[in-house]
Amino acid sequence: MSREEILKKYDQTSDNLLAILHDIQDSKDEHYLTKEDLKKVSDYLGLMYSFVHGVVTFYSMFSLKPRGKNIIRVCQSPPCHLMGSTTISKELIKILGIKFGETTEDGLFTLEMTSCLGVCGVAPAIMINDQVFGNLNTDRLYEVIEEKRRVK
Repeated sequence: MSREEILKKYDQTSDNLLAILHDIQDSKDEHYLTKEDLKKVSDYLGLMYSFVHGVVTFYSMFSLKPRGKNIIRVCQSPPCHLMGSTTISKELIKILGIKFGETTEDGLFTLEMTSCLGVCGVAPAIMINDQVFGNLNTDRLYEVIEEKRRVK
């Protein structure tokens, strides 16, 4: 769906800003928003460009740079930290060969940190795109990553 088609789905009210931004970002293979996207959204909703830009840079779920097909977010909340997210983070760096904020050369994975996924009961947890994986250990982590590699 094009950016223009996405905009037409929504009333021209600022209440729709986050939903529009998510839809536009999700419509792209590289999961990011361009300056032109922000300009079109700001014009459509009658908002200042700087306001829309501020919203995008405030929320960690938005990106202004291209990302991989699978965006891996590692929960860094206190419960996840206590239950082993540091070990999970180190293993992901080892498995993927990238650091946080980077994308694998094949464009398959981007590694990000997030402050909380809201799934403390299954700590430590990660989210890949919109799917949560909890109660992780290194063996399960390898299984999850290999499964995602197979589904290119």
